[in-house]
Amino acid sequence: METTRRPHPARGTIVTLGGGGFSDSADGRSLLDDHLLELTGVTSPAVCFVPTASGDAVGYGERFEQGFAGRARTSVLSLFGQAPWGYTDPAMLLEQDLVYVGGGSTANLLAVWRHHGLPDILRRAAEQGTVLAGISAGMNCWFEASSTDSYGPLAPLSDGLGFLPGAACPHLLGEEGRRDSLRRWVAAGDLPTTHAADDHVAFVWRDGALVEAVGEVDNGLALRVERVGDRAVEHEIPVRRLR
Repeated sequence: METTRRPHPARGTIVTLGGGGFSDSADGRSLLDDHLLELTGVTSPAVCFVPTASGDAVGYGERFEQGFAGRARTSVLSLFGQAPWGYTDPAMLLEQDLVYVGGGSTANLLAVWRHHGLPDILRRAAEQGTVLAGISAGMNCWFEASSTDSYGPLAPLSDGLGFLPGAACPHLLGEEGRRDSLRRWVAAGDLPTTHAADDHVAFVWRDGALVEAVGEVDNGLALRVERVGDRAVEHEIPVRRLR
């Protein structure tokens, strides 16, 4: 598959969630989401949810709106033109304080985004101060490569925006086979050095460098997995518990 990776990481702040957030909370509230709002530095930030990876599932967008109601000015970018939002020029992302990308199919997300010009728009948004964030597929998309189930069984995907270096693996312990398959692929060279996050854990990046890992539960797991010889070596990254 031909890729459109960029040679340099994006400037700005990107937060990659392995799982959790509003979509995995009974009341739609989440400490990880609270942290995203704090990172904008704005009292009532403009926050746009981008549910492309789910085919713009209406329920997903509505759950976002409910979870952020009363604490942000919300919008949903529907590239499929789904009601009640309809199609909007993706350039509206340049007016946001936070862009929050939902989960689903990483491969489909990347294909649709490229047709609509989102990679360039999002890079510009990050450079001018918009916080970029995403969960699951919305974590994978920012990296050069990822662990994905876009084609059914888990598989390495050597494609991504390249805003962040290396590869991503969400749902590290939350989905069967994620950790074991990641070890195999890194050991075989099918994936480069990979940052893996369990559900309810996120990495915070600035200008392409890792700042910290944060979590909304106790004992959240975050790893950097690299190839040493013919082995995959795991390095645990401390996770700061959000309160």
